[in-house]
Amino acid sequence: MTENLKSVLEALIFISVEPLTIERIKEVLPEDSEADIDEALRRLIDDYAEGTQAIHITRAAGGYVFSTKPAHDPHVRRLLQIERRKKLSGQALEVLSAIAYNQPVTQPEIAAIRGVDSSHALHTLLENNLIKISGRKEAPGRPLLYRTTDKFLAYFGLNAIEELPSADELKKLLEEGNS
Repeated sequence: MTENLKSVLEALIFISVEPLTIERIKEVLPEDSEADIDEALRRLIDDYAEGTQAIHITRAAGGYVFSTKPAHDPHVRRLLQIERRKKLSGQALEVLSAIAYNQPVTQPEIAAIRGVDSSHALHTLLENNLIKISGRKEAPGRPLLYRTTDKFLAYFGLNAIEELPSADELKKLLEEGNS
């Protein structure tokens, strides 16, 4: 493992528009072994974590991104005068939850879960790239199937869909919040 590899990884993470996955790194650096890439990445993450820089490398949506350290978040938000996240309506959050926990899922299935029509919320979530159409169900009418996207993972700070809290964990969180 060379210091050069560490610098190359730093540049790749910095310039990447999307979270940079290990698979993508291997495509870009086929001459480097997986062990060397893993070691260089670990060292780079450690360097930023231990350093005094205002940024660090974090995992998001299955890849690596630069982000400001949490201590600087209020200052960055104040400077940019923006909210950290665009707010979603309660209806959109309900639909997003139904999709996240039941994907792939159809619009009629979402309506059955919620008990109301969800077409407007689906449209909003599609526009914001939080969900995508992933095909058609082999059923009468061949309804569209919906699933979450990598942007959904990044929006909620998840690395993988498996990191969503289970039903039991959600119940416990809600009970703690109401006590």
